[in-house]
Amino acid sequence: MNPRLDTIRNKLTATLAPLQCIVEDESALHVGHAGAASGGGHYKVRIVCAVFEGQNRLNRHRLVYDCLADMMHTEIHALAITALAPSETKAA
Repeated sequence: MNPRLDTIRNKLTATLAPLQCIVEDESALHVGHAGAASGGGHYKVRIVCAVFEGQNRLNRHRLVYDCLADMMHTEIHALAITALAPSETKAA
């Protein structure tokens, strides 16, 4: 297990109470990149959360970034976010 993945997932779960939260470590795809050299990882998050209903993409991303603010630019170098409302998963 990757403790950083668990930390990201736990922070998002505690703050946003998502119906789904998938966190993937894509750091191996970025070996040699400046962020990888400094120790920051590259992650991908797919999160489905009721709080995202009626929110635009920018606000959804802000909620995720705010939740992980203390990890950004230290433990997290890059974060790809797919943030969906539950109503959007039925159509997807």
